[in-house]
Amino acid sequence: MASSSSSVSPALSASCLPTGSAVPPSSPSPAGAAVPAQAGPRPARRALVTGASTGIGQATVRLLRDHGWQVVATARRAERLRSLAEQTGCQWLAADLQVAADVEAMAAQVLVDGPVDAVVNNAGGALGADPVTDADDAEWLAMYERNVLGALRVTRALLPGLRSRGGDVVFLTSTAAHDTYPGGAGYVAAKHAERVVANTLRLELVGEPVRIIEIAPGMVATEEFALNRFHGDHERARAVYAGVEAPLTARDVAECVVWSLERPAHVNIDSMIVRPRAQASNTLVARSSRG
Repeated sequence: MASSSSSVSPALSASCLPTGSAVPPSSPSPAGAAVPAQAGPRPARRALVTGASTGIGQATVRLLRDHGWQVVATARRAERLRSLAEQTGCQWLAADLQVAADVEAMAAQVLVDGPVDAVVNNAGGALGADPVTDADDAEWLAMYERNVLGALRVTRALLPGLRSRGGDVVFLTSTAAHDTYPGGAGYVAAKHAERVVANTLRLELVGEPVRIIEIAPGMVATEEFALNRFHGDHERARAVYAGVEAPLTARDVAECVVWSLERPAHVNIDSMIVRPRAQASNTLVARSSRG
């Protein structure tokens, strides 16, 4: 992840949503038959996607926009968000989810332009791959802030509106939220905690019109995840995917997110684990010797 900025953009960028196609005129009705009322275009649903400047978050913004959603993209890197908005017509707002005041200001600004139907908590990431005996306290704290407290703050800020009118909260966790692996304890601990937040919230909101959805990806080859984990070491980052025939792509995971959000309102995808075919578990991955 890039260096953070605690400033929040003063306003959302103007939305470039299509106006929608006109409703075609109905065919003439038989004499005496009632003429059905013509409904206008269905209003687009509106989503907030965190960690939208790269990887799964960016892919989710693109796919939601392709499906006709209004989208507010947020992350720390304003220049990337601005470019994404120019390409997709999304709205954007720069914020650092590790700063509580940023989250509060961001949520307030988002709601100025209308309610939110879905929150996609994608921001997060891993730092380091040290054994427990060599754990770096600062990295563990940063991972907890990014993966757990950021999602908590965003969800808490927007939940009142979702509870009053219905909506969805998605937590992008990881297969690390369901099992562990050597060198992954800090990230595993953070993702387990994020998963528990989602599971607990689902229990606390039972009977209310809010769906809590967890998507837990396995090996996803994105441009920054492994590179950030290994502090810019390109060789170590490439080794993560070496010899793997087809790791997941960010688009693969985005399709899971959007599919889950577009299920009928009474259908809840509690938890979806998605891995590439070559990965059987966090520690067992088929690799070609040519990799």
